[in-house]
Amino acid sequence: MDFGAEGIGLCRTEHMFFVEDRIIAMREMIVAEEAEGRRKALAKLLPIQRNDFKAIFEKMGGLPVIIRIFDPPLHEFLPKTPHELEVLAEDMEIPLNRLVRKVELLQESNPMLGHRGCRLAITYPEITEMQTRAIFEAACQMVREKKKVHPEVMVPLVGTVAEFRHQRAIIDRVAAEVMREFGVKVAYEVGTMIETPRACLVADGIAGTAEFFSFGTNDLTQTTFGFSRDDSGKFLPQYIEEGILQEDPFISIDEEGVGQLMTTAVRKGRSARKNLEVGICGEHGGDPQSVEFCHRTGLDYVSCSPYRVPVAKMAAAHAALKEKVKITEMGEK
Repeated sequence: MDFGAEGIGLCRTEHMFFVEDRIIAMREMIVAEEAEGRRKALAKLLPIQRNDFKAIFEKMGGLPVIIRIFDPPLHEFLPKTPHELEVLAEDMEIPLNRLVRKVELLQESNPMLGHRGCRLAITYPEITEMQTRAIFEAACQMVREKKKVHPEVMVPLVGTVAEFRHQRAIIDRVAAEVMREFGVKVAYEVGTMIETPRACLVADGIAGTAEFFSFGTNDLTQTTFGFSRDDSGKFLPQYIEEGILQEDPFISIDEEGVGQLMTTAVRKGRSARKNLEVGICGEHGGDPQSVEFCHRTGLDYVSCSPYRVPVAKMAAAHAALKEKVKITEMGEK
């Protein structure tokens, strides 16, 4: 807001769980073997999440807030060293070997392509239920207080229409339950983060039930190139130095490959839903060249870190001005 943003394009909810008083309940949820145990732990997080969302809605004063439901793999929330595991097992009053087995079970060879995003939410729907309830209890409180609120719920890492529909059904059901309980209505949208090539190719099917797309350009770049963003620093500098790549694709959108997928997704998505809202979230949103590409592709907004907002706004203005100049020149010829 202080830098001129007109909403929140990506509210990462998982970062809220790393605080000390929350991580304990989060770990209880992860260790629980049955849905009942997970719901019991999630019930401790519900009021905390509700207060978080209420504070965000109040700060935004009716501007849109896109809230991404839980995305990362569960192993990120568990300790790693033997000593930390011993302390946690003692605090949770569970056998150490049970906790160690759980940690081993959650380890993945390639977490970026593993059990995370909507895949995790389909396995553990109670997580989506808790977060949806927290979002809409906060939104309903805002309506009761006669304050403006504009929540948008984003499902991460969708690759199939069925995945999105599965999560949308939960979100719509819980939202309706909360609104009945509060006796108020809240206007909202449900959309998805487009971050896999397959999602781009089946965008028309997804847009049949999704009201907005937000390109997760960091992960879309990873899945398109097959590059790990965390490891590519070992070879990308040489790629650029030797001319194999002209630019780092994690800094500026690769228009030839990733950009082509984005263009396809926009075209196919809007063929199914003419008023589909489309934007990007990630550091590409603060890169002037990427912003210009997004403008040419017909995106509605870009989202980036707060300190890059002024750069993004300037780049968007330049892109719009360029387009006007081109139209004038064509009209004169």
